[in-house]
Amino acid sequence: MKNLIFIIFALFMITNSNAQNGYKIGDQASGFSLKNIDGSMVSLTDYASSKGVIVVFTCNHCPFAKAYENRIIELHNIYAEKGVPVVAINPNDPKEVPEDSFDEMKKRAKEKSFPFKYIFDETQATAKTYGATRTPHVYLLKNVGGTFHITYIGAIDDNHSDAENVKEKYLEDAVNALLNNTKPTTEMTKAIGCSIKWKK
Repeated sequence: MKNLIFIIFALFMITNSNAQNGYKIGDQASGFSLKNIDGSMVSLTDYASSKGVIVVFTCNHCPFAKAYENRIIELHNIYAEKGVPVVAINPNDPKEVPEDSFDEMKKRAKEKSFPFKYIFDETQATAKTYGATRTPHVYLLKNVGGTFHITYIGAIDDNHSDAENVKEKYLEDAVNALLNNTKPTTEMTKAIGCSIKWKK
């Protein structure tokens, strides 16, 4: 019985290790350099003149990710010109989900006319560093004197299935707080979406 309990606990720890080891509110985000759908490399340092960055771990295949695509586009269109653009990162292993391959990313971005960078976390190192576990999973970064710090983690809003009936716009409220140089009312929520497909 003790051995069974130990095995269950060990599996729980492995399953949740990424979330436990990821960023917390206030942490400084380390840099990344990942390939965009146009073949160029995108780094966090590219946004040194921005007030912040909305980092969204997302993908092509997940129904939750698809449900949020238009809202993510709208967020970028509203806030990029105010200095807080969206950067979308696909962390999924294409061997596990072929629909999330780099070529499929290019197709999806063209279909939806993504106005933001859509980059591929091929090694999954960035997702692990952040502690992302779902698609979509959002991290709002604030530029503080040239370094980026986490001010919000979690869901975009409280209704993935119906944009018209959203009551709590967690991310939008957090971005507005960033622009007003205040703390978000809600700093962390549970990300709702498909599990990230890790390499085996």
